[in-house]
Parts: sequence; C-alpha cells; structure tokens
Amino acid sequence: MQNKHSRRFFFGALGAAAMSVAPLRGKSAQIGANSTINLGLIGCGARGRGVIVPNFGKMPGVRFTAVCDVNSKYLAEVRERAGGQRVAAYADYRKLVEDKNVDAVVIATNQQWHVLQMIAALRAGKDVYLEKPLGQSIGEGPVALAAAKKYGRIVQVGTQQRSQEHYQKAVELIQAGRLGTISEVQVWDYENYYPGSGFPADCPPPSELDWDMYVGPSPFRAYNPNMYYKYGYDWFRVAGAGHQVAWGVHHFDVVLWAMGVKSPKSVSAMGRNYAYEDNHEYPNTFSATVEFGPGPVSKQGFLLRYMMRTGGKRDVRAHGKCFIGTEASMILDRAGFSIVKEIPAGQKITSTGPYVNAEETMKPSDDVRRHMEGFIANVRDRKQPNATVETLHHSTAVGHLMNMSWETGRTLRWDGEQNKVVGDAEAQKLVMRPYRAPWKLVV
Repeated sequence: MQNKHSRRFFFGALGAAAMSVAPLRGKSAQIGANSTINLGLIGCGARGRGVIVPNFGKMPGVRFTAVCDVNSKYLAEVRERAGGQRVAAYADYRKLVEDKNVDAVVIATNQQWHVLQMIAALRAGKDVYLEKPLGQSIGEGPVALAAAKKYGRIVQVGTQQRSQEHYQKAVELIQAGRLGTISEVQVWDYENYYPGSGFPADCPPPSELDWDMYVGPSPFRAYNPNMYYKYGYDWFRVAGAGHQVAWGVHHFDVVLWAMGVKSPKSVSAMGRNYAYEDNHEYPNTFSATVEFGPGPVSKQGFLLRYMMRTGGKRDVRAHGKCFIGTEASMILDRAGFSIVKEIPAGQKITSTGPYVNAEETMKPSDDVRRHMEGFIANVRDRKQPNATVETLHHSTAVGHLMNMSWETGRTLRWDGEQNKVVGDAEAQKLVMRPYRAPWKLVV
C-alpha cells in the first residue's frame, strides 16, 4: 500500500502523443506590479502540498489556478488546499501548461521529469520555478540551457540556499580570503535508515496511481512499494540517484558558487551496502573524491571529499560542509556557519583549545519562503535569478559524475566545457541516459 508521506509524484502524457506544445500569448507576458500571478503546480506529493502550496499560497498577489498529478488521491487533496473547485485539476501536465489562466509553472516532480516539463512550460510562454536536481543524467543539462535561452522566460531553480543571508555571507567571506588558501572542502550527508526497507516483492501499484506515467521517460520497471514511500525514489534509477544527487546538489551548488568554479577535472567514487541490506539500487555507504583545477579562490585547485551514509548520523549536523583553509576553516549548513582559526604549526588540538572555539558565527535566516518570494519578484520585474538552470546543471553534474565513477568502478576525467568524459567511451554512454518512447527531449 502506498505510504501517504511520499514526497513527489510525477506526471506524464495520457497516451503516446508527441511532446510538442503550441506557444501561447497570454497574461504571462503582461504581468504588472499589481497583477495577480496565477500559478500552476505540477507535482502534488509532500513537496508540493507541504512546501510549495503553503509558501506560494500565502503570498499577496499570488494564487494557484491549476494543479496536476498522476496520483488522483494527491491531486484531489492538493486541489482542495490550493483553493478548491476554482482550481483546475489535470492528470496530464501538458494540459496545465496549455491553460491560459496559468502565468507561471512550479515543477515539483521527480528528477526524470524536470527537463521535459520545464521545456513544455517555457514553450507555452510560462515562467518556471523548477525544483532540484536538474535531470536524471548530465546530458539533459545542455538541452535545458538551450531551452532557457531560446524562450527567454524567467526560470528559477530550487537551490534555496542562494537566497539565505548566512550562505551569502559565507560565500562573501570565502571569496574575500577569510580562510586563506582552501585546499579541501568536505561535504557530508548522514542519515540513519537502519535496518533498511527490506525486500518486498514487486506488485500492482495503488489504484489511484498511474504507474506508467510515473515512470515516464525512464526505462520501465514494475512497481515496488519501496520505490514509492517517503524518499524511497531517491534510491531507485526510475526516479532517483541516491543522496549524492538528491542532497548533494545543494552542497555542490554552494561549493561551486563559493569557490568560483563550474566543473571538476576528475572524479573517483566507491560504495556498497555496508550498513544493511535492502532492495535499494544505490548504496547506503558512499564516498567520492572530486578534483578541481585552479580557480579564483584556490589558485592551485582543491579537492572535494563527499561522504554519505544512511546507517548512522554520527552528529546533529547531518548535512553540511567544511571549507578547510590555511588560515581558518568554516563549517556551513542550514543551521548557520562558524569559522575556526587554524591551529599553528606544532600546536596540539585539545578539547579546550582554539579548535572548539568559533571565532565568528552566523545563525540562519529563512530559506524556502525567501527564495520563492524572490521568484515572484523576478516574474514581476522580468529579472533572472541567481539560482539559474546553468548553476543547477553544474551542481547536478557533480553528483551524476560520482555515480558514473561508482558504476564503472574507475576514476573518470571530465571536460566540463565539452560535457564529455575524457578517454572513456563506456563511461561517456552514461552522460545521456536514453528516454523511453514516446518521450523525446526536444527544445
């Protein structure tokens, strides 16, 4: 039976029609400072009903006029929360983007749908708020970039840390040299899912769910209960790619932003189900080392070390990063940041020494609401955000490269300018995962 806390549910076409959507010329091109902005939501899972609707729905001058999902139960629930019978309800996202009473589209589906739905909305003349990550493979990134450029709409992505004041201040301090020369950035995602989800058998999907449309452009596979409970989709190739993509994209976005770089030089990763056994397709214990070349902050380049496990949190700062410099180190997460002065040569670290006494700290500000308010302001002012399709492409690519290294079992060299694995034809095939017919990725 489907768990009611499942986060996002996806949409697909009802039938095998082609992806083309005729351009519209409606209110979306004429929004003024005092106009009401009509939103359409694609994705009525926990993210849609627990974050998107409550935040956007409370903003002055904003209302939902349409919602969409392939799960009829969630569609009805979110429709009621978004405004009731006055809100149009669709099972096919293409119908929503064609709706002339929708000015901007919020996409909160799983990642295999993100680029297809973004392009359809842009082609229909809508502005877009797109949740992360960008797509199911790196190769979707350049297509998404081309679409954003071609249609010229406002596109903001859901890496909300870019709107948080303490992240902005942290980046400012790093780029000003406050930490000295940074040689390493440690990033971690720790959860405790022990003893795991077990090995339930494949079975028919819940009656309210159109499973074929949930799968969408991914290779089809039979429904399994573990693929549809809260965060379960992260661990199956149909709709996820492990925490290294789902959570990692937030961290990597901040690292690339702070360090002033776009793409790594090489990536090496390994992992297995060391903590427990279940039917998840990505490991519960995972580690990767990513090498970056010279940049404005680190003139000699630096290493990013990523650690992920779901068999123990270790400490309360379960998702964070540490920038390690010659003068000081900064621990940064959604709880704020702290800067600790580096230990002088020859001095030991003690429990009462400078290592545990933060020299400078900053507590967090709001994130999601502030980020979404920024999108509405940008729609009114016709200004592009600082969280763009390009920044999401590069931050998503880091996690996908880790998975590609893990799948091939070897270190990969990467040419970010060409979007190409250097000297490894087998790994290059993983850059763009094929779409299941009839879905096509066309700008």
